[in-house]
Amino acid sequence: MANFYAENGPPPPGFEEALFGMGCFWGAERVFWEAEGVWSTAAGYAGGRTAHPTYDAVCSGRTGHAEVVRVVSDPARVSYAELVRLFWEGHDPTQGMRQGNDVGSQYRSLLGVYSDAQADIAVSSRRTYGEALDRAGYPEITTEIARDLVFYPAEDHHQQYLAKNPFGYCGHGGTGVAYPTGLTRAD
Repeated sequence: MANFYAENGPPPPGFEEALFGMGCFWGAERVFWEAEGVWSTAAGYAGGRTAHPTYDAVCSGRTGHAEVVRVVSDPARVSYAELVRLFWEGHDPTQGMRQGNDVGSQYRSLLGVYSDAQADIAVSSRRTYGEALDRAGYPEITTEIARDLVFYPAEDHHQQYLAKNPFGYCGHGGTGVAYPTGLTRAD
């Protein structure tokens, strides 16, 4: 498992940060903490108007934040493209302001990028996966791609929730459509 969210200081030099919004952050976080090369994960909020939002405020829909997972990874062990593949396959990016039974803008699909390289891969992969979903009969992808979002960690009891509560609710299942093989760079 990844070195979970903790007071462990800044990431080692050369490690990369990315944000993934896939609906409820509990299940999304597990997708990434299980990935080889992930140094840390943290559940939190991004993309809204309020500084330091709380779970209750975000769930009200008034802050504009999405539930997200901050992933810090070692690019020598896992590429950003591989993390993006996990993102696409780990949820249904065509559902708009929901994910399964979880409804509201806080559950929207979101890719938070922090470099031109990440932005290129995010945009290209959205097009590639959208074509695969279209062939499978799904509607258009509604995923938002946003640059340099501020991340606010969620409250402690939300961090690694499914590790603490293995039978807790997790609405993630994806579409069953595999990402086309070969995503290693911007297409």
